[in-house]
Amino acid sequence: MPERSPHIVVVGGGIAGLAAAHRLVELGREQQRPPTLTVLEGGGQLGGSIRTERTDGFVIEAGPDSFISEKPWALQLCDRIGFTPRLMRTRDTDRRTFIVHNGGLHALPDGFLLLAPTQFWPLVTTRLFSWPGKLRMGLDLVLPRKAEAGDESLASFVTRRLGREALERVAQPLLGGIYTADPADLSLAATMPRFLEMEHTSRSIIWAMWSQMRRTGARGTSGARWSLFVSADDGMQSLIDALAERLPAGAVRLRCGVTAVHRDQPWSVVTHDGQTLAGDAVVLATPAHQSVRCVADLDARLADELRGVPYASSATVSLAYRNDQLPRPLAGFGFVVPLVEARAIVACTYSSVKYQGRAPDGHVLLRAFVGGAMQPQLFEQDDAAMAASVRRELRELLGIASEPVLTRIHRHTQAMPQYRVGHLDRIRRIDTLLTQHPGLAVAGNAYRGVGIPDCIYSGEMAAETVWKGLRPA
Repeated sequence: MPERSPHIVVVGGGIAGLAAAHRLVELGREQQRPPTLTVLEGGGQLGGSIRTERTDGFVIEAGPDSFISEKPWALQLCDRIGFTPRLMRTRDTDRRTFIVHNGGLHALPDGFLLLAPTQFWPLVTTRLFSWPGKLRMGLDLVLPRKAEAGDESLASFVTRRLGREALERVAQPLLGGIYTADPADLSLAATMPRFLEMEHTSRSIIWAMWSQMRRTGARGTSGARWSLFVSADDGMQSLIDALAERLPAGAVRLRCGVTAVHRDQPWSVVTHDGQTLAGDAVVLATPAHQSVRCVADLDARLADELRGVPYASSATVSLAYRNDQLPRPLAGFGFVVPLVEARAIVACTYSSVKYQGRAPDGHVLLRAFVGGAMQPQLFEQDDAAMAASVRRELRELLGIASEPVLTRIHRHTQAMPQYRVGHLDRIRRIDTLLTQHPGLAVAGNAYRGVGIPDCIYSGEMAAETVWKGLRPA
């Protein structure tokens, strides 16, 4: 008698859930044991926060506009699904990032990599830092390692090694743009473990980064082929569409939320409309605060640990202008805004400068970021007030006073997990609790990384975990 095809239910149709489903298809093909797949998505379309609007020649990203190439998992997946020819680099010219300081834009000094400087003269000549601030950064070269072990906040680490100005003027706005988080809460081990390793192995962060650059010749890219950030030629949603096309016909069910997961048959999944699906394994690829509801009756301790991952909300505000509405051409890829500047935006990307094809000829497309963990009240503005506050900031910082030819606001409610100090301990406890439920796995940005490559890796590892439990002896 032929072996029955295993039925696996993936809850959540974001990038992690789609990566998990696709990996299950691959594993079934490799072992000539194709599974029956059901992907349940509570919303009306796949992709989660990844969504692209294409209108009048503009390519407008609602959420992520790219992924980082230093982490291999997204590039590897693109290779496997034949999507690589559709990937694009950032423009090679004018890759600068600016920092708002005292109401003006200052270029991030050459050689400044996230937290620390690696070149002497650009640091000396920049007006972004005071002389006491520059000298305090230099103390990193002689300061000892941290004596005690244990997790530490990003703010504590940067202040201890490089000083208060490095934190407030660079680390907070740059990393705040990635995690929309308060550096005083953010776990160094969970977000920037390489800097923890640098202190452990080399003592000085500046020396370790300078040595690495000398060895690799890196200048903000991960190789000749790709820039540090990589996007899709027609917007990031095209990657979602390509992944969905690789799944079995009929596998995806939209507008089908899940209310509970029970361990019987060996698993059953209850949908919001009262249906029950029997499955051999379940992957929960939903935000942790949604997964809580699914496992509440199954395991109260697991639910409590998932509930302990806090989230922040943010919005993107995209505005388009004609070139003749700008007082001067846009330079660089955009700017970030330190919290100490007390402004209404977190950052602004010059989308049509960063990537080709984002705006029609004679136009530019900008995208501002609003809200996050440190300015939650700004997310609560209605659309009209939010758009007006962003336009006010662009007028003061870029001199753009004209009405935009297009405005789009996209809100991401409770979408960004906050990796607070002790986060990795929580993840280890979640992993331990999951071992008591063979056939159940979790995936997504709540666990070991918030970027697209991290989510892809998370989904693929969840798929492999449940698949191993189904493998015949």
